[in-house]
Amino acid sequence: MGNIAIPVCESNSLAEGGKGVRFPVTAGGDDSTGFVVRYDGTVRGYLNRCAHVPIELDWNEGDFFESGGLYLMCSTHGALYTPEDGRCAGGPCRGGRLRPITVFERDGQVFWEPDEYIRPARA
Repeated sequence: MGNIAIPVCESNSLAEGGKGVRFPVTAGGDDSTGFVVRYDGTVRGYLNRCAHVPIELDWNEGDFFESGGLYLMCSTHGALYTPEDGRCAGGPCRGGRLRPITVFERDGQVFWEPDEYIRPARA
């Protein structure tokens, strides 16, 4: 499998500490979603699955940051993650971390790259 880059959204649709954009993936054979957010000027991508309980984080579609815009938060039990590396910063995630997804920006677009675990969604 070569380096496939799959477009997610326009770069300007991601505001610093603002709403994220979800995209469909297959994670370890299961249908799931990934998401991208902008933090510290950089696009970050993660599997949309809490390290505490395997459920999606956002309470409204795209709402991943807590109100201060400093942490990614699981809406169900309040687990907090640092946006720059996905590590647990508080709450019930206990040293867990979000599964990163390789993302990058080019020509005003955000792309993600599949790896051995996270693959394009099934058609």
